[in-house]
Amino acid sequence: MTGAGQRNAWAIRNNGIMAHSQSPQSMGKDQDFPISLEVQLLGGLGQGKRTTANLCTPGTNVVIDGALVRAHCINSSSQTYDGDQWVRAEAMVLGDSLVKHIVNGDTVMTYFRPQMGGGNANNLMPGVMIEGKLLADGYIALQAETAPIDFRKVELLDLTGCMDPSAATYKRYYIRPDPAECR
Repeated sequence: MTGAGQRNAWAIRNNGIMAHSQSPQSMGKDQDFPISLEVQLLGGLGQGKRTTANLCTPGTNVVIDGALVRAHCINSSSQTYDGDQWVRAEAMVLGDSLVKHIVNGDTVMTYFRPQMGGGNANNLMPGVMIEGKLLADGYIALQAETAPIDFRKVELLDLTGCMDPSAATYKRYYIRPDPAECR
């Protein structure tokens, strides 16, 4: 954003993937962010360390190292990616139990028990926020918050399926059984 000034420096090269997002129908007319877990995608600025695949938590809290974390944004352990380059960002979301942020094959953040709570999602419809409710599912939203971004490829992998190793449709990565899928 040319001319944005120092006050808006946070916005430069700032986008994201919103996982476990609330549905568009459940959002308030003037709601700023969906209740979700943001895998914050930050591009380097050529001026030192700036991690990517951070976690921002509009309307959510998570558990890290056994403690409920209410901070809005938590930096990952990723390296900085300066300039324009392809960076592979993945979110492994196992329902309401485990979430991992992975960048170029390296796990850079792990947290547990994503749940509703906290701030940073304003103008919610009444009754939508249920403090402490675990987030077991939801929508995925691609966020172009303030800067141009290209998503080269978006893939989803359903982790529900046939967990019988003797079936032709078995996949070792399934974590939730669906016996109807076994053939």
